[in-house]
Amino acid sequence: MIKKTLAALAIGLSFTVAMAQEISFGIISTEATQNLKADWQPLLDDMEKQTGLKVKAFFAPDYAGIIEGMRFNKVQMAWLGNKSAMEAVDRSNAEVFAQMVNIDGTQGYYSHLIVHKDSPLNNLNDVFSNAKNLSFGNGDPNSTSGFLVPGFYVFAQNKVDPRTAFKITRSANHESNALAVANKQVDVATNNSENLDKIKERQPAKFNDIKIIWTSPLIPSDPMVMSKNLPEATKTKIKNFFYNYAKTNPREKEIVMKISKLSGFKVSTNDQLKPIRQLDLFSLRIKFEGDTTLSASEKRTKLADIDQKLAALK
Repeated sequence: MIKKTLAALAIGLSFTVAMAQEISFGIISTEATQNLKADWQPLLDDMEKQTGLKVKAFFAPDYAGIIEGMRFNKVQMAWLGNKSAMEAVDRSNAEVFAQMVNIDGTQGYYSHLIVHKDSPLNNLNDVFSNAKNLSFGNGDPNSTSGFLVPGFYVFAQNKVDPRTAFKITRSANHESNALAVANKQVDVATNNSENLDKIKERQPAKFNDIKIIWTSPLIPSDPMVMSKNLPEATKTKIKNFFYNYAKTNPREKEIVMKISKLSGFKVSTNDQLKPIRQLDLFSLRIKFEGDTTLSASEKRTKLADIDQKLAALK
């Protein structure tokens, strides 16, 4: 009996160790999978060599696929936007451990509204005045720059509901929205500065057909997250790899430059997500304030709950 128990424990331990040695790396769908794979695979190959872990890329058609993948342990770490990282922390037992750093040393990027260069739309007033005749390309619901940031600064603060304000509203990733605008398939769409830089580099003719009509405040650079379920030794290997990657090696510098004009990665924590949590709560507060279906007492209760959560984030 003892021998059988020890054998079962040994098998279980071996299985755990084997599982810990394979890392599924989630990559959010900001553009076509083939482009993302070309950008990220050299880094993942280096990660395998330098950590001894088996690293494979995990792609999903939307951000939710990565979040759910982490929830069910199909994904152990990921590159996410701040909004999707917030969801992964809250729902999928994830934690932020690193943040991207831009080539110029800055730690942020911008959300945009874009239109075709020949469009008569030049600002938000033009968009709101003509919304009923316009098609709108919104971002993935879990995207920071494609959905949350414009959702708050463009729509919530102006008391406009994008779901009903436009003739047509659809959701797509950044690249699809940019190309739809350039090809005159939608009139106005969300995007961000990082993706537009990639469009400029890969498809300059399409980039030249795009006009920016709104720019957000600075958004914190994207976080890297990992599952809390990983063994501590594995976490340490991953952290050491990212914290030291592209610091001096010219080839590594070229790799992160190609990913998103990065200089590398810095230490970060879940505290990075506080501004995004505040935006999310502010947007919800504005929604409840204008909700005529709620009774006065229901509205007071919901607003008090949000204010309590906002106070806790200060």
